[in-house]
Amino acid sequence: MPTKHCSSSLWKPLLALCCLLLRRLAGGRHLHLGGRMGKSAISSDPPPLSPSLDRLHGRTLVVDVEAWLLRPPVQEFSYFMVVAVEAGGFLRGLLLLLLYPVLCLLGDGSRGRAMATVALVGLEEKEVARVGRAVMPKFFLEAAAVEGVEAVRAARRSVAVSATFPRVMVEGFLREYVGVDAVVGSEVRSVAGVLTGLMDEEDAAEVAARRLRALLGAEMEGKAGGAVGLIGAERSGTVHYLFSRYYCKETFTVSEADKRGWRPLLQGKCASCKSLVFHDGRLAFSPTPSAALAVYAYLPFGVALAVFRIATMSLLPYRATFLVAALTGVHYRLVAGHAPRDAAGAAAAEGEGGRLYVCNHRTLLDPVIVATALGKPVTAVTYSLSRVSEMIAPIRTARLTRDREKDQRNMAALLARGDLVVCPEGTTCREGYLLRFSPLFAELGADVNPVALDTRVDMFYGTSTKPAAKWMDPFYFMMNPRPAYRVEFLPHVVAAALAENGGRRADSIGVANRVQRQIGEALGFELTRMTRKDKYMMLAGNEGVVVPAAHIKAKN
Repeated sequence: MPTKHCSSSLWKPLLALCCLLLRRLAGGRHLHLGGRMGKSAISSDPPPLSPSLDRLHGRTLVVDVEAWLLRPPVQEFSYFMVVAVEAGGFLRGLLLLLLYPVLCLLGDGSRGRAMATVALVGLEEKEVARVGRAVMPKFFLEAAAVEGVEAVRAARRSVAVSATFPRVMVEGFLREYVGVDAVVGSEVRSVAGVLTGLMDEEDAAEVAARRLRALLGAEMEGKAGGAVGLIGAERSGTVHYLFSRYYCKETFTVSEADKRGWRPLLQGKCASCKSLVFHDGRLAFSPTPSAALAVYAYLPFGVALAVFRIATMSLLPYRATFLVAALTGVHYRLVAGHAPRDAAGAAAAEGEGGRLYVCNHRTLLDPVIVATALGKPVTAVTYSLSRVSEMIAPIRTARLTRDREKDQRNMAALLARGDLVVCPEGTTCREGYLLRFSPLFAELGADVNPVALDTRVDMFYGTSTKPAAKWMDPFYFMMNPRPAYRVEFLPHVVAAALAENGGRRADSIGVANRVQRQIGEALGFELTRMTRKDKYMMLAGNEGVVVPAAHIKAKN
């Protein structure tokens, strides 16, 4: 959620940009390296070679991020636009888009620094760091190359050098997913925890060189075989110097033409690279200048469309929503499977309570979609649904308390009165993975009707880990031009043995694992043992538990 610093400082990017342009027109200060970093240390360009992985084993590697880890072309605007929107809001992103034609008049290095200024000035440092850790890895992984990541993984120790992106933007991706040991990049100045967006050129060069010398240590003295450098053939200036023989005993270069045959990391499935299970942010596409322009032109229409779709789902009968959704672009696919009106529902037909539907969790609309597929109302249990989402929900919702015994009694009472939908993952997951299922639903002793759900979006994600923004999740999902849902009812799981054993926890865990496996096989998703806590610790740095305001006041 934007702070007062963010909302009141949109004039700062314009002021900083004007200062930068005046400095360039006046000649500015050219980047130079003095003292021990004189030109005499710079060697001639090495031949364009690619080292074998065996040659990197046991060595220290210094790798050029843009040249060796990202496939061409590197769209620097897209990454700065992601940070501007996710950390500063859509107004800041619009400002960056409007200034982009002017920024294109600057040279490569100056253009990157100017975009960093517009994207970062006035933002809280901790929020930009969160975006770098939780949002940016998704976009960098989509552009990463298998060959570059495998080279890093083969080395004993690796140092990544970025000349385009500030360290705060790339460090999360490089450390968590590529596995580098240290990152050397531009440092953005901050005052009282707020970024100024400014990076002094000479200071940045000196800081980068000093940090690299400290990291290499013994390798610079000729010990341990010396460091190996991987750099782009077109690189010059500071980046070229950091890969000279003063730092690296061997240096290999790669050209843009050589990289065009490199494999995308996400399709290549690098075995040694960490999988992307969790990520945050609203943008579901790479915001190139043309794509960003199209999104901003679509936004007013998208807001009106989302309001209309949600109003339709809330007011019209369930069976009528299919037609209206199709007419407004929502793609809904009900896979031919086991209908929920077979033997599993016999008990309900005899007046012995409702059916228990257990589904994986993709968005807050999951229970609504299940109710639409059934053509009748259901009750959904939730932990932290916002008040706005409760108000607009077309189905009945019930809050759980995280008190196991109390929640079990409440769920049993709800099930006795009608159909109940449970999402035992406890939180949403965007990628093709299933989190560990809580066994609480299996302790009810009722037959389980598993439901496999999958979604597709083309513009915005309908999930978020920021408490202040969660009420907008349904709106963002419905703002997509063609959002899609896939629903498949699976064979029911008989819980008779569980009931006979008195609902013991060991038996309920077995039922939960069986249901998880059944849904995973239907969707082709990978099973994990990760939980809601793992997700929030990774993306938000907390356990995802919202403390009521009344409790906070009482504590204070």
